[in-house]
Amino acid sequence: MESFFLYLMGSIYIFAGIMHFVKPRMYIRIIPPFFPNPKVLNAIAGAFEIILGVGLFFPNTRSISAIGIILLLLAVFPANIYMYQKGAKGIPKWALFLRLPLQFLLIAWAYMYV
Repeated sequence: MESFFLYLMGSIYIFAGIMHFVKPRMYIRIIPPFFPNPKVLNAIAGAFEIILGVGLFFPNTRSISAIGIILLLLAVFPANIYMYQKGAKGIPKWALFLRLPLQFLLIAWAYMYV
């Protein structure tokens, strides 16, 4: 069962990373305006999500990928705060608020594989 959750997590990050390239505007909109080059930041975040997600699948890279995911989740947290403050089309404010502590659950999940 543990491997199911490991592969689930890796697949989620790979899918999310791909979506950064398929629907970039969705991600670029939530990058706070004080960050430079939102298109580049979006591409970097997407690439890291894909690389780190794949890295979870292999025992030799699992731990470093999990640490990378934790760092990535911390790095993108300002975007989640900005998204909550700004609001998002079609997403209720309460759901955006609940997304904030979800980041810490995702960090804890990744920490299981460090």
